[in-house]
Amino acid sequence: MPAEEAEDETERNKRRYQRALFDDVAQLYQATRPGYPPELTGFVAATASVGAGDPVLEVGCGTGQLTQALLPFGFALTAIDLGAAMIEVVSERIGAGRVTFRAVAFEELDAAPGTFGLVIAGAAFHWIDPEVRFRKAARLLRPGGWLAVAGYDERYDEPLGSALDAMWLARAGTAGAWVTRSADSAAIGGSGLFGPAAERTFPHRITRQAQDVIGVENTRATSLSWPAAERGAFNAELRERLRDLPEVGVTVEASVTMAPVLPAAAGA
Repeated sequence: MPAEEAEDETERNKRRYQRALFDDVAQLYQATRPGYPPELTGFVAATASVGAGDPVLEVGCGTGQLTQALLPFGFALTAIDLGAAMIEVVSERIGAGRVTFRAVAFEELDAAPGTFGLVIAGAAFHWIDPEVRFRKAARLLRPGGWLAVAGYDERYDEPLGSALDAMWLARAGTAGAWVTRSADSAAIGGSGLFGPAAERTFPHRITRQAQDVIGVENTRATSLSWPAAERGAFNAELRERLRDLPEVGVTVEASVTMAPVLPAAAGA
């Protein structure tokens, strides 16, 4: 396992605890989290040479932000999430007949080696156990299959952007506490299981209502793990910052890093 993928017991316990918190706010997650642009999923489909009827696995589907963008391609799509509430929301939203939904963690997914032509994750791959994520993805891919890891960064327009940076820094030790992390090409390549990576970024603009700013900031793993009093203080300060801002512009940079499984690793 590459050095950058190692974690100690404290980090492992924190990651496993935090990744389970999203299920408690499934409805809020659905209402406030942004989706992915069609340009991103179009790039993924073209690069991986997958189309209608091809078996695709989406890991950590949440409430369907990426799932929705995958539907037009007609994949034989299996979407999994460890949260039962997340799966309930997304299956009601999209319709279980269009996608096979399963409430199961990737680490525990029982699927035959070489099943999928594409394994894709949106804002979720970093929550998988490091010793499992790349090795199992490679095993589940057929020869010529691809792994795609998507995510996004968000930047609020000023003056909220800098103010929110300071609020996170004061409470969480990092101004980027809410940034969705994704596996980069070095991490994927360092696994020794995949070929050269392709990377693309797709910036776009959205407008977020003030109440939705508060909502989405309460779907972050960091804020969900705070005691109620700390989260309440954070929300009170954020409401004050938004008092004269009924809506805020946001620059969203959706990105994807994808790489083909090496022949010797596919299905192994």
